[in-house]
Amino acid sequence: MAEVRKQEKDFTKEVDELLQETSALVKSVQLSDALERLLALEKQTRNARLANDLPSTTRLAKAALELCYESRDYTQLNSTISLLSKKHGQLKVVVQAIVEQAISWLPAIRQEQGVEKWLELVETLRSIFLETPRARVTLALSHYHETLSKAPNALAATIKETLQTASDLLSDLQVETYSSMERREKTEFILEQMRLLIAVARLKDAEAPAKQGKNALGSGEPEWVKAKVGGRKVNESFLKEKANEDLKLKYYDLMIQQALHQSAYLEVAKHYEKVWDTPSIKEDESKSRAALEHIVYYVVLAPHDNEQSDMLHHLFANPALEKLELHYNLVKSFVTRELMRWPGIESLYGPFLRTTPVFSVSKQWEDLHTRVVEHNVRVVAQYYTRITLSRLTVLLDLTPQQTEETLARLVVSHTIWARVDRPAGIVNFRNKRSAEDVMNDWSSDMQKLLGLVEKTWIGMNAAQAAQSRIKA
Repeated sequence: MAEVRKQEKDFTKEVDELLQETSALVKSVQLSDALERLLALEKQTRNARLANDLPSTTRLAKAALELCYESRDYTQLNSTISLLSKKHGQLKVVVQAIVEQAISWLPAIRQEQGVEKWLELVETLRSIFLETPRARVTLALSHYHETLSKAPNALAATIKETLQTASDLLSDLQVETYSSMERREKTEFILEQMRLLIAVARLKDAEAPAKQGKNALGSGEPEWVKAKVGGRKVNESFLKEKANEDLKLKYYDLMIQQALHQSAYLEVAKHYEKVWDTPSIKEDESKSRAALEHIVYYVVLAPHDNEQSDMLHHLFANPALEKLELHYNLVKSFVTRELMRWPGIESLYGPFLRTTPVFSVSKQWEDLHTRVVEHNVRVVAQYYTRITLSRLTVLLDLTPQQTEETLARLVVSHTIWARVDRPAGIVNFRNKRSAEDVMNDWSSDMQKLLGLVEKTWIGMNAAQAAQSRIKA
């Protein structure tokens, strides 16, 4: 496409006369003659050396398409669009004008002429590489393939194929690099890419053998990874704006689905916290309550580390949590350095939690049991130097094998330090100290002691001096 140059000649008068003549030719069913005359004059107005009349070229190109559309000759319409867009020295502004004009006819063509003619025009427009218009047409085509997958009588193979096609069409668009597209529309495209990728991933995961899981051949793991990468393309600071709250909620909903697939509970809790901080959610009491409840659920489900502990303590200090008595007590149980016996937790919180969408899933209920056990092990490790394995098994409400597995997992993750003496049946929670460590601690203690002695001596001298002055 050529760049816009200085206009050398004005063809406005000739164009006005020709448009009147071609209208009469079309009425007398002479479309080809009318197009021939329009294209001849269009060549003169487009010629950079002689004229370079941009307004007239645009009028003639749009008029040629208008004649084809009014004549309902869609084959000629498609060929005319291709011809005009590929002409030597054609101006980008002209190509953009005819593409936008054709896009405006798409809904009417689909309704009046059917899907076949609509698809022909869509493919013609997609063959012209203009970033934003091509992306919009591709989005419409993607939605068409998605509707095919939702047909009532669609076969499983057809559903997978059409949904995969819809996802591939959008994924081929690198809209984050399009400078001509507005940020909001760009974000909408990325979110749509993520949504379709997750839909394809769920479909593939449902077909993959259950035993092999993520490693199964043909599973949806590649799509899950692409969805995660797509999430990184979204600017979260842009979503904080008041006008973009709908995009923010949609984005975090997709990110929650992606994080749940990986059982990344702490990430899910963070996403729900962002949702909870949204003004429209806080204004709605029921939505605000639901978001806060989910933050509690997923932060206690997350494995213990510094970040999880920090978020848990901040949540416990939040005044809004006190309004949810049961959830407040649940968080308090994890914050307090005391044992939580699983039978008691199950009887106290189980009847309510098992009715929630989060803990109605057996895996997540088992994960909660695991977090309770891990909390108890950390508490025991804090208060005990050594403990028999049989006693620890009773405190944790586990079998000996489960107790050893839990200890091994926490030791490997560096959450605690422990060694198990199996013949003696004793668990040691204190690492053997070297002579250097013992001497360093003794030296530190002696310095503290001497400091206290010196402070006491100074205080006694001051008291004696004061008393002697009083007697004098």
